[in-house]
Amino acid sequence: MTHDINLYILVASAVTLAIKILPLTLIRGEIKNVTVRSFLHYVPYVTLAVMTFPAIVHATQSPISGALALVAGIAAAWFGASLFKVALLCCSVVFVTELFI
Repeated sequence: MTHDINLYILVASAVTLAIKILPLTLIRGEIKNVTVRSFLHYVPYVTLAVMTFPAIVHATQSPISGALALVAGIAAAWFGASLFKVALLCCSVVFVTELFI
């Protein structure tokens, strides 16, 4: 059993290192392809969104209140509300929604 865990750790670390080291060693010059540059520009935002959005919906008592808070937060941010106001609005929406559901 412990040999399996050691093997899993070894494989996971090798994959992680390969993902981080290979781009540094293989790509020496500036990336000039517009499509690749655009893709690399949006990778951190997409990664953050993929990790955050499911947590927002599932962190509440019901997924409906999380989804409503998500929509309200996106709308408030779209119209220029500060981060504090967006967080306050989302918490309020979850609180009120869960009172009635």
